[in-house]
Amino acid sequence: MYLQLIIGFLLLFGGAEMLVRGAVQVATRLGVSTLLIGMTVVALGTSAPEFVVSLDAALAGSPGIALGNVVGSNITNILLVLGATCLIFPVMVDPKALMRDTVMLMGSSLLFAWFALSGEIGVLEGLFMVALLGGYFLYSYISERRESSASSRLHEREADEFRGIKISALQSWLFFGLGLAGVIIGADQLVIGGTAIAREHGVAEEVIGLTLVAFGTSLPELAASVMAAFRGHTDVAIGTVIGSNLFNLLFVTGGVAMVSPLAVPLQIQTFDIWVMLAVTMAMVAYLALGMRFRKPEGFALVALYGAYVALQVYGVEVFLG
Repeated sequence: MYLQLIIGFLLLFGGAEMLVRGAVQVATRLGVSTLLIGMTVVALGTSAPEFVVSLDAALAGSPGIALGNVVGSNITNILLVLGATCLIFPVMVDPKALMRDTVMLMGSSLLFAWFALSGEIGVLEGLFMVALLGGYFLYSYISERRESSASSRLHEREADEFRGIKISALQSWLFFGLGLAGVIIGADQLVIGGTAIAREHGVAEEVIGLTLVAFGTSLPELAASVMAAFRGHTDVAIGTVIGSNLFNLLFVTGGVAMVSPLAVPLQIQTFDIWVMLAVTMAMVAYLALGMRFRKPEGFALVALYGAYVALQVYGVEVFLG
């Protein structure tokens, strides 16, 4: 089961990288605009591991892993991915470039929490979430296509991050196909290994989803953000985090719930949702005020992530009393 977990990590990481690069190249050859690629293809590609893992877990009868993966990935993206990026290079971005996306992220987080606190996210809620995301991106694309803005230029730079290599049309489709296969097989191995570990050690499945599985599915965002930071493109790094979190909440949760309704574990309702809302609100407030994420903030974020994982390992019920 530990080998399955490691294989799952490796296949998800490598598969997602190939999937995004292949998808960007295919979309470019099909004449899709750079703006639309940055807004949808990149975010969808980096969120593909979360979607496939959560879908696999839900169909296998493990909603705790499915929802734990979504909530845990959003927490990991903000605390670990953004924190690691800050340790490399200070993160500062024009507040106008992310204003619409951050407001949408905060609203989607509250909507997710509202649905989750009811105890189950069903087909109708899932359909609404997916439709909301589709409507939002349609509105954003039409608005930014009419007039160039800081937001549209940021989305275009996100697409450019994955255009570093020149490959043929056949290679583009090969990258896409192999990447998709890697993500699917890796997700299956990760869910099987994670479920086995939970049962072997008597750990709740949602805890495995919130920690091990969420870390594995966040590896593509971590790699993309760190590489962008090394290139000095920290605005792309923060854009990757926000886009991925938005897709996780609406597309991953909504899409999976449309296939298999998700029962929300009590721990996620009483603790983890509130942690997700708190770190999301803090990030949105920081960005809205135009403040810079520097090394001290990076250390603090990574330390908070370590504390969150330790709390999961030792038992949230100890903290809750």
